[in-house]
Amino acid sequence: MKKRDRRITKDQYYLNIAKEVARRSTCLRRHYGAVIVNNDQIVSTGYAGAPRKTANCTEIGACVRIKLKIPRGEHYEWCRAVHAEMNAIIHAARFDMIGAALYLVGVSPVSSAVIKGAEPCKICKRMIINAGIERVIIQTSPGRYRVQEAEDWIRTNLNDFKTVKGRLVPVMPRGY
Repeated sequence: MKKRDRRITKDQYYLNIAKEVARRSTCLRRHYGAVIVNNDQIVSTGYAGAPRKTANCTEIGACVRIKLKIPRGEHYEWCRAVHAEMNAIIHAARFDMIGAALYLVGVSPVSSAVIKGAEPCKICKRMIINAGIERVIIQTSPGRYRVQEAEDWIRTNLNDFKTVKGRLVPVMPRGY
């Protein structure tokens, strides 16, 4: 009798779906896909792309952040894209996201390789917390992933503040 093929884990299953969702991205810089899952049910999906009914970077053939060589994590206000996590959250009811997991995969549009350092930006982390999502599972390489707990972001105030002499003091962002 032939040995049964081993099934992939549910986490890898949802990450594979997020990677496929990322193929719809219209961002020239990074392709991201997100899948929100609660009680083993897909609640919503989202990919990085321009707001509905507006021109996207693929159609335009240019990205302001690439042209200006903006480092990763800075000046998102110059980006045309609504992030994958944001789109997934926008398309779901909060009730369905409370206690859920968000699966996130970032892919290079040039090489199609999984982006190893992918993670939600600070704005997306804030949205994830407010949506009631408890954890984010991020693909790090084929078959590998890491888990980030929203509770950790809450406990550390998203690293926006540090404690100095018993008081919370804002941490200035890079470039300021």
